[in-house]
Amino acid sequence: MRVSHPNDAYKTVHRQFAWQVPAVFNMAEVCCGRWARSIQHQDATAILEHQTDGLAPLSWTFAQLQNAANQLSSQLLALGVQKGDRVAIVMPQRFETAAAYVAVLQMGAVAMPLSMLFGPEALSFRVADSGAAVALCDEVSAPVLMRLKKECSGLKTVLDVPKVLSSQKTKLDPTEFKPVQTKADDPAILIYTSGTTGNPKGALIPHKALIGNLTGFVCSQNWFGFDPHASSELRPPKPSLPLGSQAIFWSPADWAWTGGLMDALLPSLYFGRPIVAFKGRFSPELAFEILHTHGITHSFLFPTALKAMMKAQSHPRQNYKIMLQGLMSAGEAVGDAVFAYCRDELGVVVNEMFGQTEINYVVGNCQVFWPSKAGSMGRGYPGHQVAVIDEQGKICKPGEAGEVAVNRFDRHGQADPVFFLGYWKNPAATQAKFTGHWCRTGDVAIEDEEGYLWYQGRTDDMFKSAGYRIGPGEIENCLVKHPAVMNAAVVPKPDADRGALVKAYVVLSPDFVSQRAAAINVQHFESQVIEDLQRHVRGLLAPYEYPKEIEFIEQLPMTTTGKVQRRFLRLQEEERARANTNV
Repeated sequence: MRVSHPNDAYKTVHRQFAWQVPAVFNMAEVCCGRWARSIQHQDATAILEHQTDGLAPLSWTFAQLQNAANQLSSQLLALGVQKGDRVAIVMPQRFETAAAYVAVLQMGAVAMPLSMLFGPEALSFRVADSGAAVALCDEVSAPVLMRLKKECSGLKTVLDVPKVLSSQKTKLDPTEFKPVQTKADDPAILIYTSGTTGNPKGALIPHKALIGNLTGFVCSQNWFGFDPHASSELRPPKPSLPLGSQAIFWSPADWAWTGGLMDALLPSLYFGRPIVAFKGRFSPELAFEILHTHGITHSFLFPTALKAMMKAQSHPRQNYKIMLQGLMSAGEAVGDAVFAYCRDELGVVVNEMFGQTEINYVVGNCQVFWPSKAGSMGRGYPGHQVAVIDEQGKICKPGEAGEVAVNRFDRHGQADPVFFLGYWKNPAATQAKFTGHWCRTGDVAIEDEEGYLWYQGRTDDMFKSAGYRIGPGEIENCLVKHPAVMNAAVVPKPDADRGALVKAYVVLSPDFVSQRAAAINVQHFESQVIEDLQRHVRGLLAPYEYPKEIEFIEQLPMTTTGKVQRRFLRLQEEERARANTNV
């Protein structure tokens, strides 16, 4: 029997919610076009660019954003870009990047975000596979794309967006552009996922997927500054409502990633709220500076960022003004140590969220209407039917581990708009993603009696040691609680007797790095730290979970989205084992 919390309105929210998806819908129109036409809202701030060295931020309104997008759309139209064509966007967080998305989307073309961190091979594969003939860039990515253009015959034009828009600044009259009408299920965005094996797959996202994201966004952001009790129905606010209390968003998540584009940039603009952009590298000090300088009220900070901030500033409110009202985290499990830090030191309960590029923002917490549980993925957000299923597609009982899956239909039998259209030119992979109406995520979790999901790991991250099933997340969370540890990743090390040993790769915190450097006997220092970490884990977890081996590493292999790439560490261990066998 499921226990009911006195402040738990979860069932009420789900019962009252129903999807409203218009037949005609365009992301650019709802995120910019309508605001730019509104006399009351066209001069409201859309993008704020954070500047370092004490410089004042650069600011652009919705009217300016729309005008820049119109200028760029006209350029793309002159180049022959038509509805359905793929256009690569390779730029960091900046005003021109937001203008590029609006420009491409309002043409009915398909925006293909590409990270500035991608190497030549990664860029070449995606551009060639998508058939993109035009790439939008800035002064930093332009040289890379110009070299790529010589090797990739399909890429015809590389457009430096800041240069294009700068040349148009002398025009006094706004540039007019007639947007292309799109259906809600027309393709809008093509994002390539980084799979564990084989080439990355392009997930084709429809315009209506933004609607599917909104329930999760407002829930995880504690209603994003709107009054959740202003309506008799507990539902996400309509964008036409008054702004209510001031809200301003920031996230270091790259706008080339689903988390940055669909969980930060587009939802913020959809609600007519400003978002802060910064095109430099993340650091804990920078994060606190941005939170303080701009009075950030809502944010998305992935666990690796929060861990770094926790280690850098134990009591940040002693030095910075923190005004957070809503905080979401995703990508990895937050863990109870970071959860407590956010609650006690940042002054906000972090709402963990889970989603994928293909089906984004589907599970999470919402402190406003149901209590967040430390370390939990949360529950299915309104409009999404989520379950833990076994290999045959049957729903698991509470307490049983299985794969997290999302049904094509919500609890009322309505089609869920959050779903991707399919993998680009890969119908076999699309079909393999589903078991009946259930879309499999590849992530293992356990559902408790109250319907909360508890992350166990990726299906390919789970392993067995001496017959015990090991999930890396719990061990990594335990290690991070120790003051010596900045970050950690747990993988199996092949072992003839046990099948695998639990091995941890550990990044030491700055204080312990300096202590190691000052140690007379570094090997002895590291040995003591290893023994201390092993005792620490043994004292908190099951005996079979403590790491039998610990290796210190300067940094963990990470994806561009901030996720630890355990696969590389696992393959490294397998290669070492083969080398030792051949000796």
